[in-house]
Amino acid sequence: MSQFESHGLKAGAWSGVLTAETAPGRVFLVHLGEVVSVARLTEAGEGQWQVSVDVPPGLLADGINTLILLADNGEESEAPLSDAAQLDRLNVMAGAPLDDSLLAEVQLLRAELELLKREFRRLATPG
Repeated sequence: MSQFESHGLKAGAWSGVLTAETAPGRVFLVHLGEVVSVARLTEAGEGQWQVSVDVPPGLLADGINTLILLADNGEESEAPLSDAAQLDRLNVMAGAPLDDSLLAEVQLLRAELELLKREFRRLATPG
């Protein structure tokens, strides 16, 4: 069983530490079902590997994009194998359309909170 501890996205590279009995054949980044980048693994101790994968700049666009970090024993450029293990997921949010969707979510949360406050007040009132 593998475990990935993300260290975040810095300077266009997503990094972290993979803990597993053996190193996988490859660790790679997938976007919309396509392999977009293959990670570099360096041994960081017994059963641990430092993982660093470049996020292609072309993937950064308005809205929300989800990047999935997978591990399998496939070749560098081939599609993910059916037994690929998902290590982690990175959601990248950017651009003007994001402002509108976040504002709508905040307004919805505020409306739901007001509804809850009214109901709690109603239940707390003797009567």
